[in-house]
Amino acid sequence: MRDLTMQWGQRPVLDRVNLQMQPGERLAVVGPSGAGKSTVLRLLAGLQLPTQGELCLFGKQQTYLRLDQTRPPDVRLVFQNPALLASLTVEQNVGFLLRERGRMTASEIRQRVESCLEAVGLYDVAHLYPSELSGGMQKRVSFARALVDDPERGDQAMPLLLYDEPTAGLDPVACTRIEDLIVKTTTVARGCSVVVSHVRSTIERSAERVVMLYGGSFRWQGSVEEFRSTDNPYVEQFRTGSLRGPMQPMES
Repeated sequence: MRDLTMQWGQRPVLDRVNLQMQPGERLAVVGPSGAGKSTVLRLLAGLQLPTQGELCLFGKQQTYLRLDQTRPPDVRLVFQNPALLASLTVEQNVGFLLRERGRMTASEIRQRVESCLEAVGLYDVAHLYPSELSGGMQKRVSFARALVDDPERGDQAMPLLLYDEPTAGLDPVACTRIEDLIVKTTTVARGCSVVVSHVRSTIERSAERVVMLYGGSFRWQGSVEEFRSTDNPYVEQFRTGSLRGPMQPMES
């Protein structure tokens, strides 16, 4: 992001922000509700274009929405809700894009799907429907779907994985499983990742670097280790959940 602005009406949600990610990096974007974290994900996913400034993915400036591109960047979004298609089996959900593109045989797709399911710890579930799985298993299927890659992109392709509040509403043990899965999925996919989360354990376990977003600006950036100890007033208020500090309730 280079001097990037995203504006709704008269109010900029993002105001001339700058951000650069390194290959293989795991980044967490944090901040209070309404700060613009989801806008960051929508921009990176190609669902919105900035009002001003530049957004470059894999070195190429994005000037068209994802649906308007014939060869869009390899960006994969893991939703807060697993967002599986109820009428399709697990195999059909995970291999959906490969099947739609029609460049691989059913046997080749099945092998790739089974490999991705095994990578997230799921076995003998390819024939089941989402309704036959537990909530945690559905979540893991959504991670397997993010792992499936198009062979035409080549071995050197590096996907960008986006995780939208992946542990919201989960108990601590389930959070740990998902946090470990974020790291594993990003590593197995040989990609880089952006996690949006309010959960401190998710921020600290799944990311290497943290960006604090508030009032349209990135107020702080640093490593996870620095995030734990910095006296930056925005981060300190976020860490402690204090009502006192520079972050106040967003105006409606």
